Amino acid sequence: MSMKPGEEAVHGHHVAESPGNSGHEGHSGHGEHSGHAGHGDHADHVGQFRRLFWIMLILSVPVVGANMMFADLVGYDLPDNPAVEWISPLLGTVMFVWGGRPFLTGAVSEVRSRQPGMMLLIALAITVAFVSSWGSSLGILGHDLDFWWELALLIVIMLLGHWIEMRSLGQASSALDSLAALLPDEAERIGDDGAVTTVSTSDLAAGDIVMVRPGGRIPADGRIVEGAGDLDESMITGESRTVRRELGDAVVAGTVSTDSALRVEITAVGDDTALAGIQRLVAEAQNSSSRAQVLADRAAAMLFWFALGAAVITLLVWSIFGTPDEAITRTITVLVIACPHALGLAIPLVVSIATERAARAGVLITDRRALEAMRTVDVVLFDKTGTLTKGEPALVAVGAVGAVGAVGAVGEVGDAEGADEDVIALAAAVERDSEHPLGRAIVAAAEHRELRIPQATEFQARNGVGVTATVDGATVSVGGPGMLDSHGASALPESEEWAAQGSTVLHVLRDGRVIGAVALADEIRPESRDAIEALHARGVKVVMLTGDAQTVARAVGDDLGIDDVIAGVLPQDKGAKVKELQAAGHRVAMVGDGVNDAPALAQADVGIAIGAGTDVAIASAGVVLVGDDPRAVASVIELSHATYRKMVQNLAWAAGYNVISVPLAAGVLAPVGFVLPMEVGAILMSASTVVVAANAQLLRRLNLAPQDVTRAVPEREHDYAR
Repeated sequence: MSMKPGEEAVHGHHVAESPGNSGHEGHSGHGEHSGHAGHGDHADHVGQFRRLFWIMLILSVPVVGANMMFADLVGYDLPDNPAVEWISPLLGTVMFVWGGRPFLTGAVSEVRSRQPGMMLLIALAITVAFVSSWGSSLGILGHDLDFWWELALLIVIMLLGHWIEMRSLGQASSALDSLAALLPDEAERIGDDGAVTTVSTSDLAAGDIVMVRPGGRIPADGRIVEGAGDLDESMITGESRTVRRELGDAVVAGTVSTDSALRVEITAVGDDTALAGIQRLVAEAQNSSSRAQVLADRAAAMLFWFALGAAVITLLVWSIFGTPDEAITRTITVLVIACPHALGLAIPLVVSIATERAARAGVLITDRRALEAMRTVDVVLFDKTGTLTKGEPALVAVGAVGAVGAVGAVGEVGDAEGADEDVIALAAAVERDSEHPLGRAIVAAAEHRELRIPQATEFQARNGVGVTATVDGATVSVGGPGMLDSHGASALPESEEWAAQGSTVLHVLRDGRVIGAVALADEIRPESRDAIEALHARGVKVVMLTGDAQTVARAVGDDLGIDDVIAGVLPQDKGAKVKELQAAGHRVAMVGDGVNDAPALAQADVGIAIGAGTDVAIASAGVVLVGDDPRAVASVIELSHATYRKMVQNLAWAAGYNVISVPLAAGVLAPVGFVLPMEVGAILMSASTVVVAANAQLLRRLNLAPQDVTRAVPEREHDYAR
């Protein structure tokens, strides 16, 4: 997000300086793990506006209470003390200079950019109210132009709206911080003499040799020069299964060596790494999406010209047909009444309530633009791993050769179910102490079935082959094709079908003979089917976009009834696929949970992150599902429609008030003897704010529970026709 120091992006423009004048500096050094200057400034600005609002609210009490005009309106008497007369002017000046500063500086920015909007309209009103109020207090202008109370309330209400709105804006830089966090802070560099030295990751250079221990992260892009092992690359590629990397293979920064120590020669550091490339894609997509304008900004721009034109006409007409005093009074009244009290809260208040209701249903709205855009989405892209599936292997099939028995010979009499359970129990006994994800899945399956897991001893692990242990006096082995080859054994016939469906197949051998096999795959979430049916009912096309292999992705897609499956997609290509759909005229939502999804989440019209996923995906998205229920995507659509309706209603009311009250304040009905008194206009202005606030509260009746929203879809299909 490119900003000048001291400016903040609000309503799509650089419009307001931070109250504390701390510059919102752009982040730097994205290619390095330690270079992230200025990433905390957004939160600082939100905190500063929150503090400024409360301070101004406290100051407004004596300003309003000691104001003669307000006292006359409400009907109470002020103390007969000359000092009381100066409470409102003095404290009102403090409020104008201090509390009004964000709007005044924002107005200057809008003038410079030649894009008049909300800030210029607010600044115009508070400046006119300030000048006319001092004129009244000094006796230069009439008593009816004493607007100190109106000035105080205007600043407080606008600061409240500004604070709410800033809090709802997305935090683009947090995604970049999360990406950098994938890199280890330190690396073990091996010198020419073989000595191992711990150094900062930023100190690594191309050509360095580093040691990566089991469970450790690769500190920079490189190639393996010693060792081999299974790498978890899911955070980069989205592939749920570990990938075998051997001597000479390339490895990517941020990936994890799950089971073996490796020596890696660094080939790229800093901005040249694959992770840095993903960072750039995320930053570019977020910067481009942040320039979108919102409805209130367009309405404010139109109201600015409307108010300015009305003021000029009022001044000319009353100067010709009335008196100079009447002309000044009417013109000032028009400019003050034109200030958008209700308009300033129309959208922020709706968004605030909508996000609160969403949070109660397990949906976090981090970017209000995403909330507005979701109602227009006609294509939803789902990542597979961790989104439609659970993102971790689970036992999905088991086969046995005859009846196994815990310690008996193969071929004993027994039921098929019992034989299957024996295969699982023996495999779990061998894998019990394994840290490999597949091993943990086998043990979890045995525990879920409440099977007795025998004790195993003499555990051995062979890289690329499998694991072996002694169980009840027999040698039991669990592994893939390498294990079968080492014993000259053949695979079970059904294992070919399992592999064709994308499952990982492990055979179980006892004393060198195959006694069974298990298939493990990324398990489909039980809620995924309902989620896709709900989207189809709304006329939304569903596409799976994944880095997984075609066979795995197609099996899941066919099972769930997904419209289109795009598999084997690299992270940078995911963003490109989103762009292709957008170029074809589609409004795209992307649902994902991994680092590999971050560019696509940021590029999409709406990015939706599964909350159980990575910090990077969450920070790159405008919507975060706290749980792992994909049906909540339908809840977001429901919320978007309801929120948009309230936004339009509030904008219509707020703008309608100005369109009607400004001509009346200008004296358009003066020929028939009616001119809107300033006091009445001020009361109506406050009433419009109350109406807008009350209308926004109706959103609290919305039920966003995913199970209820998907169940009610057939009853509301007509509501979503576009």
